[in-house]
Amino acid sequence: MSPKRVVVAKPGLDGHDRGAKFIARALRDAGMEVIYTGLRQTPEQIASITLQEDAQVLALSCLSGAHNELFPQIVSMLKDEGAEDVLVLGGGIIPEEDIPYLKEQGVAEVFTPGTTSQEIIDFIEKNVDNKEVSS
Repeated sequence: MSPKRVVVAKPGLDGHDRGAKFIARALRDAGMEVIYTGLRQTPEQIASITLQEDAQVLALSCLSGAHNELFPQIVSMLKDEGAEDVLVLGGGIIPEEDIPYLKEQGVAEVFTPGTTSQEIIDFIEKNVDNKEVSS
């Protein structure tokens, strides 16, 4: 079996990526193949990288408050390209009242501060098929 391929991305303008790097490292240590996009990525860049990397999971981190605009935009771009099977996760400083909207828009789960890396790993393991990843 090939390892799960995960893109970790920071959409928008917030410049703090400590949490995203921590999660990327934890996922890698759990045996996943992780591609970290770096800071200040546009929705177009993130969707493009996710498609190019044939990722099974896209983990978005947003601290700027723009999650309600950016996350659905990225989900929509992936669907437009036929990649609706990509498991999209959200994380960061996201108010509880925004989570139902994000899930309605196609974000599979939202992880807020206090979530352990093991909870995220377990969610991915439970929700991504162990099928072979095409190269």
